[in-house]
Amino acid sequence: MKMKKIIMLVVLGFAIISCGTPKTVIQSKKVIKGYWSMDSVSYSESGKFNVSLLNDASKECFEGSTWRFIPNNNTGIYTINNENCLIGDRNFVFTIQEVDQATGLYDFLLKPTDAKNKSADNKGFRLNLTQLSESNMEWEQTVMLDGKPFKIYMNFSKINE
Repeated sequence: MKMKKIIMLVVLGFAIISCGTPKTVIQSKKVIKGYWSMDSVSYSESGKFNVSLLNDASKECFEGSTWRFIPNNNTGIYTINNENCLIGDRNFVFTIQEVDQATGLYDFLLKPTDAKNKSADNKGFRLNLTQLSESNMEWEQTVMLDGKPFKIYMNFSKINE
């Protein structure tokens, strides 16, 4: 009887460990921690488009914005710096979810919030974290335009603190 309990505890322990956060997501949170600059925003199609990123501002406003990711509580702040835009800090919460271990692709879920991490409408954005290194990061967002997929690419570089 005692042996059965030990075996059950060991099996339960392995089950709990295997359901934890994947190692690659933990590593990604370590890499993303800190300050980043959104250097450029581009599209999968050529032409001039009136896109509001994160339901906030235009491509021109986001280029040059600074971002801070705080992974221990999954929060962050981005700051619009372009004087032709509504400048200032915006708060958000984020989650990194592994999509495919073989490809290393992730979903990056970002939800705008107030300073107390409360969302006004509980809406967020699903972005693909397509590239992440110690110095660069790229997000890809797919939206529909005229019934066809339209991709928005957001490129970041790490700011040395």
